[in-house]
Amino acid sequence: MMVPVRCFTCGKVVGEHWEEYKTRVEDGEDPEAVLDDLGVERHCCRRMLVSHRDLVDIVAPYQ
Repeated sequence: MMVPVRCFTCGKVVGEHWEEYKTRVEDGEDPEAVLDDLGVERHCCRRMLVSHRDLVDIVAPYQ
């Protein structure tokens, strides 16, 4: 679905980093380096971005 706006564990805003993270990882950068550069330091917040699957395009036709 859509990337969560806030981390489920600590409540920090992580949704604002999704587009840049996604484009930079697709361009071949290391996900760890991208998260460090974006300032996402907590493990729980990193999990929110690393484990997300963008399913909006797949689910949208059924709504």
